[in-house]
Amino acid sequence: MAKVTYIEHSGTEHVVDVPDGLSVMEGALRYTVPGIDGDCGGACACATCHVYVENGWMEKLPPMNDLERDMLDFAFDVKENSRLSCQIKVSPALDGLIVRTPARQY
Repeated sequence: MAKVTYIEHSGTEHVVDVPDGLSVMEGALRYTVPGIDGDCGGACACATCHVYVENGWMEKLPPMNDLERDMLDFAFDVKENSRLSCQIKVSPALDGLIVRTPARQY
């Protein structure tokens, strides 16, 4: 289990223990974190789980695949630290992960 901090665009923080093997998106849905919808259920087909990964964590994540990169074209306000949270699997190595939700995803 890893502790993941979700920070809404307003600054409200949600610190959640997410079980290993779930995605960061599934953790957000399980604990009703606003700003992460996951409309496609985690199939990497909608970009409604777009997050900004906090500095220092990008290099700890698996590389982005082509499908995720293509789906980010449908997200608003994409930045260098943008990822789809459905594509980030939680593991003990991600304990302490911090992600932020974009303002236009509410």
